[in-house]
Amino acid sequence: MKKWNVMLLTGLLISMLGGGVASAHVTVQPPTAVQGSYEKFAVRVPSEDKESPTTKIEVKFSVDAVSISRFEPKPGWKYDLAKDASGKITGVTWTATGDGLSPTEFSEFYMQGKVADNATQIVWKAYQTYKNGTVVEWIGAEGADKPASITKVSAKPSGAAADSHGNTTAAPAANSTAAPAAASPAAGASQAPLYVSIAALVLGLVALILAVSKRKA
Repeated sequence: MKKWNVMLLTGLLISMLGGGVASAHVTVQPPTAVQGSYEKFAVRVPSEDKESPTTKIEVKFSVDAVSISRFEPKPGWKYDLAKDASGKITGVTWTATGDGLSPTEFSEFYMQGKVADNATQIVWKAYQTYKNGTVVEWIGAEGADKPASITKVSAKPSGAAADSHGNTTAAPAANSTAAPAAASPAAGASQAPLYVSIAALVLGLVALILAVSKRKA
């Protein structure tokens, strides 16, 4: 019983640590978009260094996938734009004018733009800089230790048109009683670390209760 207690508690700690790491990535929301649509993108930045605040975040993207044109002002931060030879925006860098993000904080930085008509995904490469000079590069492939955030892009709905601003609009629904769409697999996957942690916690508590009961007996 003692051996099982140790194994279960060890699994609990590992799963909890793994869940924390998985949820701490720099990400760009929303995770999905439609070709030709205008979107408001949120760069979500958690600060992970236990001793040094996040003072700068740089995000790069391909102009072949998205055309970013607007940025929401953020108190305590300034932003600078990177452009290619034709003047198109290829990246943005937010720099703290104050203390930045402490180890217990996160924040979101907003930008707006149009998804390319032939895009299949938008890869957001992020570079997070801490006050102590450490730079964390969120540029890896899916499944990597430090992956780049990816917005999956779906094709325009059949019969879709464009509004007065050029924004893609969906065609009228053929059947208003159609069953609701199934939940996105990505949404379920993002909760996986939490479910694993809860399950491990329950098993650990059960093992502990059994061990205590055996001693009393």
